[in-house]
Amino acid sequence: MIRALICLFTVSFSTAAVSADFASDFRDTSDRVWVGPRYWANPMEDWSINDGRLECRGGGNRNLALLTHTLTGRSAFQMTVRLGRLTMANAVGSVGFRIGVRDEINDYRAAALRGVGLDVGISATTGTLFIGKVTGGKLSAIGSLDDLTLTLVGKPVRNRIVLSLAAVDPRGKALASVESAVSAEQVRGLVALVNNHGSKDRPAFWFSNWQLTGTGVKSHDERAWGPILWTMHTLHHTHTSDGVVLKLTAQLAPMGEQGPKTAKLRVSNRDSAIEARIDPLACNGTFRIAGWDPTSSANYTVDCGGAVYTGTIRAEPSGRPLVVAGFTGNQDYVFPNNAVARNVGAQDPDVLFFSGDQIYEGVGGYGIVRAPTDRADKATIRRATLNYLRKWYLLGWAFGDLMRDRPTLCLPDDHDVYQGNIWGAGGINAHGIRNHAKGGFAEHPTFVNTVFRTQCAHHPDLPDPTPKKQGIAVFYGPMVYGRVSFAILEDRYFKSGPQTRVNSWKGRPDHVTDTKFDMARLDKPGLELLGRRQEKFLERWAGDWRGADFKCVLSQTIFCNLANYHGGGRQFVFADLDSNGWPQTPRKNALRILRKGYAFHYAGDQHLPSITQNGIDTWGDAGFAFCVPSIAAGYPRSWLPDKEGRVVQNRPPPGLVNTGEYKDGFGNFVTVYGVGNPADKNRRGRENRAHDKSSGHGIVRFDSAKQTITMECYRVQFNPKAVTPGDQFPGWPKTIRLTDNRGQQVTGYLPEVVAPKKVRRPVLRVSRAGSGELVYALRLSRLRVRPWVFSKGKYKVEFGDPDTNRWTVVREVSPRKAGH
Repeated sequence: MIRALICLFTVSFSTAAVSADFASDFRDTSDRVWVGPRYWANPMEDWSINDGRLECRGGGNRNLALLTHTLTGRSAFQMTVRLGRLTMANAVGSVGFRIGVRDEINDYRAAALRGVGLDVGISATTGTLFIGKVTGGKLSAIGSLDDLTLTLVGKPVRNRIVLSLAAVDPRGKALASVESAVSAEQVRGLVALVNNHGSKDRPAFWFSNWQLTGTGVKSHDERAWGPILWTMHTLHHTHTSDGVVLKLTAQLAPMGEQGPKTAKLRVSNRDSAIEARIDPLACNGTFRIAGWDPTSSANYTVDCGGAVYTGTIRAEPSGRPLVVAGFTGNQDYVFPNNAVARNVGAQDPDVLFFSGDQIYEGVGGYGIVRAPTDRADKATIRRATLNYLRKWYLLGWAFGDLMRDRPTLCLPDDHDVYQGNIWGAGGINAHGIRNHAKGGFAEHPTFVNTVFRTQCAHHPDLPDPTPKKQGIAVFYGPMVYGRVSFAILEDRYFKSGPQTRVNSWKGRPDHVTDTKFDMARLDKPGLELLGRRQEKFLERWAGDWRGADFKCVLSQTIFCNLANYHGGGRQFVFADLDSNGWPQTPRKNALRILRKGYAFHYAGDQHLPSITQNGIDTWGDAGFAFCVPSIAAGYPRSWLPDKEGRVVQNRPPPGLVNTGEYKDGFGNFVTVYGVGNPADKNRRGRENRAHDKSSGHGIVRFDSAKQTITMECYRVQFNPKAVTPGDQFPGWPKTIRLTDNRGQQVTGYLPEVVAPKKVRRPVLRVSRAGSGELVYALRLSRLRVRPWVFSKGKYKVEFGDPDTNRWTVVREVSPRKAGH
């Protein structure tokens, strides 16, 4: 009876459109972890192709979603798969299908990652077949689970779908069956293979010859993804014989030992292709082309083993403001971030800047696979890397179409390297996650370097590639693009750890909750923030204005401690040593260097959008900083100083609460102009929750003609075609002048200098006579100027064009008092 039903049903499909049918290609796929472009595996590291069949390592709710075909819920279908048990014969578990897989977020990617549906299959413990909660026939011998074919037939009957599930042995002998009528809505959606429907089950199974046919099947070939997943690139004016350099990384899926070893890049303005080696752990290849013409666009194609990926290298913006979109903190509960991706696409920025926490340890579920430095072997490192990659892939799946044709920068932070917080201490071994607050990296250097390679390999060439301790790579360096000189920093990885160095209280070594604690005790000699290497880099960078009208620092987080309430319960934290308000003296040193270049600071991490102006010796004597909101905030933070009665002065217009001149928990001077606190209560619905938790993105516009910087900060939910004031957080938009990034009191002026002839927008560079120490440098719109200074002494003045090296130079000049 079962065999007859299957045969009759199969015959009835003979008129169905062939294009809508699906048949797996496991038999023709070489051994590898990545199953193929038509599937999403949960989790990737637990699935693999071996000897022509799909195998799962075991574990609860392991599933393989089919991306390219769905069930409509309106017509007939048939799904079959051959399967068998691999291990754990006596363990509780099940195997089979999941149909009608959908998610609250109406996107197939969200459904593939975390969707729910109707479970259909067979119990590995009892041999009983089931459709949802309906059970039926039972295998006479549990040993039949070693090799059988499972067939699910769906047939519409009076506004319902009658499901028939049957198991047959390799000879075609019927073993058991069950039937149940369900609603069409329970059928509509993705389908998946399931290795253990329960979350705590353990057995492992193999699968082959998976097929889906019928008029109730709809194909979506455009959803196939891979093996080239996405690309990221940068353009950088090197001001060397290399000219402008294009660097482009293609991120690939793990294609196994028999997969391609190289990829090729072809661009429309070049006659020949260039080749890049595929890194076996990072699964990417990086291309470099010197002498790039940035004045015109060029199309590109990446080819890997016959698979192609196309995109465009846009012409460098000219004659208009450079627009940089900023992001941070990417939890997965609103994946694939449709609202943010749609809104950013409509705003069409020139550059994408991801400031850190591109992934969190829990992204995609199924836990963390760690590779501790002290006890990880090659196999563990490989598995931990795969665990990271499938989390990392979610960023590209959500934002890859935006990255395809825009320069993109990614700065790894703590969660990217599987640490809740990190004080990298120059790369030392933290000896495990429990000791991470002492400083150092908890994961193996090979794992860390793989993370860095995936996120930063396309960044411009490094000024000093000497690795940190343990051979951990560096990624700090410059990028000049669109008339903006960027400094990419690592503000966590050289920083000292607090544990055993400064903490004298019980509990977390990074949280001070006592408002009466003497913060000067935390400012001990020998502590580091950026480290001397990055400080030296910044000293050189601040004075180099070739090809630039602005200086902008890009780092993981801002240099103050703004968030004073943490978590959903708003736990009060007076001072957080994970913030870059600590250590205080190295913070001041960094800010002194940055203000030499009138640098603007663009960063993230805090889960709390803000506009601040840093102070060193008093309020406002250093640069402005913009902390962008999380893409999808998880752990909420707030800045509520007015609620606790903290002293404030000079509240800026329009007089918003929690703005003005404050001292943060460490005693640092900070002026707050805007803050985006989360709502007191979140609405239902995951996208609503993200919006209410102050998620969103930032936009910065660098206007060379006006010498202004405009900051915009958008919530998740808004219409980019009809923006209203409430679509941004309180305090935005805000426009500052370039010169606002150094509010230090001027004490005198030097004699007037005039730029050389034919120099239109000269750079003013003032340094100490004798020592040559840079006081400041910036580009001006006027051709004559009286340079300003901040203290007595003798100065050297250079006024001219660093690109042609044409200068008016005045040496050994002294200032007159301001007003004279």
